[in-house]
Amino acid sequence: MTPAQRAGQLVMVGMTTGGAGAVRRAIAVSHVGSVYYAGGWQGSAAVSAASAAVQAQASSTGSPGLLVAADQEGGQVQELRGSGFPAIESATAQARMSPAARTAYAASFARSLHAAGLNLDLAPVADTVPAAIGTRNAPIGAFHREYGSDPGVVAGAVGDVVRGMRSSQVAATLKHFPGLGRITNNTDTSSTGITDPVASTTDPYLGPFAAGISAGAQAVMVSSARYPRLDAQQPAVFSRAVVTGLLRGRLGFAGLVITDDVDTPALAATPVGERAVRFVQAGGDVLLTAAPDLAPGLTRGLLTRMTADRAFSGVVETAVRRVLATKAGLGLIRCR
Repeated sequence: MTPAQRAGQLVMVGMTTGGAGAVRRAIAVSHVGSVYYAGGWQGSAAVSAASAAVQAQASSTGSPGLLVAADQEGGQVQELRGSGFPAIESATAQARMSPAARTAYAASFARSLHAAGLNLDLAPVADTVPAAIGTRNAPIGAFHREYGSDPGVVAGAVGDVVRGMRSSQVAATLKHFPGLGRITNNTDTSSTGITDPVASTTDPYLGPFAAGISAGAQAVMVSSARYPRLDAQQPAVFSRAVVTGLLRGRLGFAGLVITDDVDTPALAATPVGERAVRFVQAGGDVLLTAAPDLAPGLTRGLLTRMTADRAFSGVVETAVRRVLATKAGLGLIRCR
């Protein structure tokens, strides 16, 4: 694998219904190793065809199979709808199910993803939203994306959903570590109101993430919010204390660490290439962006640092190995 192919394995780009050309360019030119459905897709036939097309594009460049994902949580956050994709209850509604029913429910909607060529769901949400904040929490509570206000309840639900997805051969992504439940604004749209002054290494709100890891989640999405008691200098996505120290060290997570969208106001002050470098240095693996045109800047940032810094090349190699191990576990890499 060339250095450019290695860098590309660490990037995931969004694919809208009219954006297939941009995604094909990102695969061919930037060697991106993962895609996710964005912008609202209708019908499993269209999604299955798109999944097959991008996998064929990756194969034609000599790259490993792609991670193909979607934000398929339920409720208002369900990018794949229409024929072949069942309407999914919100997390708030799923929380009222019994554990067995919830596990079976997750297995059922994950089967529809697998049948359409997806192998990764960017769900479940493991954030706990305090009752005192509720719908004033813009990213999660306002859309009823949380399983509850009690981290113990959330932990049980998250574990059930992860187990259900895994039984249908779809990897789960816990998000948004170490939690977005206490902030008021959305990191996707704002650079203010995105600080959690409470979260610490002993925060009970870490419990749902630990439960999801124990249940076999293969990916964790790190938030772009700030947690001064964990790292006073930088957002979680760039923090070695959060990614390596807390998530990989204290919680023992050895799988894929993915960013939330890096093309947002929360990270706008950091140049694109530097966003890639800082995240990977922190211990992360996959940079997610809804904008395929951002892929060249992300990979170029990684390649430039790899050329100048042999130690950083080793860090990239470690991240690439985690990506490839995940793909191998999902049957995307076959020995010839």
